[in-house]
Amino acid sequence: MIVWRGVYRGKVTTPKGGRQREVPLNDRAMEALRQHPRRLDSQWVFPQDDGQFIRNPHHACSSAIVRLSRRAGLRRIGWHTLRHTFASHLVMRGVSLKAVQELLGHATIEMTMRYAHLSPEVKVEAVKALDRPRGTLGAHGSEEEGKSAQGS
Repeated sequence: MIVWRGVYRGKVTTPKGGRQREVPLNDRAMEALRQHPRRLDSQWVFPQDDGQFIRNPHHACSSAIVRLSRRAGLRRIGWHTLRHTFASHLVMRGVSLKAVQELLGHATIEMTMRYAHLSPEVKVEAVKALDRPRGTLGAHGSEEEGKSAQGS
């Protein structure tokens, strides 16, 4: 999904950072968007009932998060909690810190390094790569397999 515009303080602007941003979505997120009842004549993903943009999306979404977390029996959470959870789950699943940095839009890798402690096995796996035969590309097969596939 490409984000071309956003709403900040009630005004339509470019996304944070002043440029369009690609936001990759997994299959579950795409299905949730397909299932969400929305006005097809609106240019906004989550419009108001009249099809216009939500004037204060931060407040509207924050209220929904608080309401839904209460309904689920969770402590009060907010946007930052969801962002932190997203990053944490990516890192715990072995996603590179560089990829997490880009997904979160962190300007520096130092900001993303706060999540590094969640994947200590990444260093272990990196060193284990030295146990594989030379020329092996890990999960993608060997260099020889790659050359023979290109030559076919």
